Amino acid sequence: GLGDVYKRQPLGGLGEIGLNMMVMECADDLFVIDAGLMFPGDYLPGVDIVIPSFQYLRENARRFKAIVLTHGHEDHIGAVPFLLKEFPRPVFATGFTLALLKEKLREHGIVDQCDLRTVKQGDRIKLGPFTVEFISVVHSIVDGVGLAVETPEGLVLHSGDFKIDVTPVNGQYTDLNRFAALGDRGVSLMLSDSTNIEHEGFTISERHITAVIRDIFRGSEGRIIVAGFASNISRIQQVLKLSMEFGRKVLFSGKSMVTNVEIAKNLGFLTFPEDIEISERRLHDFPDDRLTVITTGSQGEPMSALSRMARESHKTLKVQPGDKIILSSKFIPGNEKAITTVINRLYRLGAEVFYEKVSEIHTSGHANREELKLMLNIVKPSHFTPIHGEYRHLVKHTELAMAMGFMGDRAVLAENGDILTLKNGIVSKQGRVETGRILVDGKGIGDIGEIVLRDRRKLSGEGMVIVFLAVDAETGDILYGPELISRGFIFLTTEGFILEDAKCIILEVLDELDHPAPVEIQEVSLQIQRSLKRFFHRVIDRFPMILPVIIPI
Repeated sequence: GLGDVYKRQPLGGLGEIGLNMMVMECADDLFVIDAGLMFPGDYLPGVDIVIPSFQYLRENARRFKAIVLTHGHEDHIGAVPFLLKEFPRPVFATGFTLALLKEKLREHGIVDQCDLRTVKQGDRIKLGPFTVEFISVVHSIVDGVGLAVETPEGLVLHSGDFKIDVTPVNGQYTDLNRFAALGDRGVSLMLSDSTNIEHEGFTISERHITAVIRDIFRGSEGRIIVAGFASNISRIQQVLKLSMEFGRKVLFSGKSMVTNVEIAKNLGFLTFPEDIEISERRLHDFPDDRLTVITTGSQGEPMSALSRMARESHKTLKVQPGDKIILSSKFIPGNEKAITTVINRLYRLGAEVFYEKVSEIHTSGHANREELKLMLNIVKPSHFTPIHGEYRHLVKHTELAMAMGFMGDRAVLAENGDILTLKNGIVSKQGRVETGRILVDGKGIGDIGEIVLRDRRKLSGEGMVIVFLAVDAETGDILYGPELISRGFIFLTTEGFILEDAKCIILEVLDELDHPAPVEIQEVSLQIQRSLKRFFHRVIDRFPMILPVIIPI
């Protein structure tokens, strides 16, 4: 064993946005910080979500003691249900984070057998040789925390996803006081959020956003429709306050919005009088200038309420001239096309749309450069490692630290799988553990491999051709066929002759084969595939997937 050496391994979230998961271990104990998912890009056709590989935890299951969560975003809690199914361990998190997790566990049908333990900002828990303290931080979701972990080899500080907003709207502050006090005590290793390292200055305060949205309310004669993330409770609270101020009733639309508002209300994160909320049935009892709709769909998600309104397929909400629509969230990279499509459709229906590019109606949940500097200045750790970002973000955050005087080995750039070891107050990289990503598709977990994906990419790009043949098993004579069926390859009427020619090629292939009895089906299939591939490439420069189905009789 390594004696008292304290180690941490990022298993996800360093080199990508999403998939956050980290292991902290010391001698016989280890615990996991966050277990998030990632939504697949276009290069993973048909895959629903991506989760980190749990292989390292399997190999060390008897030492694995607990799961600690920093906040309730999908990229930090989305993989927890999968983790708990395999490793039933206690989960420590704040109230709102656990409430969101419970919804997920309910969907997976395991909520009753899970050991969920609520903590609050300022609490400390003991996990074997570790003491974990939860520190309040502001983020775009309420009830977020950073973590101070006392280890036998020194103090480790994990910022969580954070920003520094000195005029927050929900009274939850980033507890700079506590960060500074820990800094005075001496922090051996600081792990800090790198997402917005490329943004200069400070993040815009939520207060400023409120002022901008208030101006839109003030100048509006029609309905106001605000689309945002269902998890951004403080933004929802702001819109509720403004609606009260301007005498508007509020309708919540979209499944996750309704669920989250209910949870946040029960936990006291949202306060509003009962009678301000109305149901879809009562929409028409109020004039347009007395209505606010708070909905999901700011990312152009096809099934969301806002996208359905834009396509005119929403059963109760019809967009009309005079509506003012506010997209109160950033364009997440990869969604731009979907979002702009929705915006164009909304304009076509006569609405006016406010979005990030044209007005300041959103602020990020992640610290900008000046805030990251401020955090490093307050904590003055002896070692620093950037977390939570794509590779370029990690590099730029390391460079920022070096420019602030973290020279030599003090700024340590780590990637997924790197083992960081803290011994006698010194941090160093010591080898790697295996990491990976598991693709979840429907009910299948990890059964979609590179081959299936390659086939899907090929099918989506080039289509397929199936060749049906029945042959005499003894002589190899054709008893039926060849029949060709194509999907997504060519339109039959216009290019019919290509498939006719393909049949001739198949017949030639069969003629040329010697007929030793019994017939080698594998061999025949391969020959047909090769010849057709060459033929299709020569004639129309396409490479469909070719599937020969040969039945010996």
